[in-house]
Amino acid sequence: MNRPRFHLAFPVRDLDEARAFYGALLGCPEGRSSDNWVDFDLHGHQIVAHRAALGDPAATSAVDGEAVPVRHFGVILDVDAWRALAARLAEAGLQFLIAPQVRFKGLPGEQHTMFFLDPSGNALEFKAFADDRQVFAR
Repeated sequence: MNRPRFHLAFPVRDLDEARAFYGALLGCPEGRSSDNWVDFDLHGHQIVAHRAALGDPAATSAVDGEAVPVRHFGVILDVDAWRALAARLAEAGLQFLIAPQVRFKGLPGEQHTMFFLDPSGNALEFKAFADDRQVFAR
């Protein structure tokens, strides 16, 4: 299916840290850049790390018994790619905010999910659905 791409710009404290995290650890190819920002290809979506002052990312919302960071972004992968990423991040020693798990088990919207922070404190969620029809299930 041909889907539109999203574009997201977010603050980081250091572009070299962002390159190491998004490029080397998450495997996002780097696009254009300047002294103040870097484009990355996040599974076909354009994310842009801008060197800037960081806000307070501490706000959370309760979701299925977990304190989910309100401000977060990520992508929905297929289950095999999600499992491979979870294993790679665990092997690299990344500390998870919310460890890889299945949320809403047996309910509409059942999903694999994990949350972690980039070096600048931006929260990311990567998720996967065994059944793509569950993405917007109520």
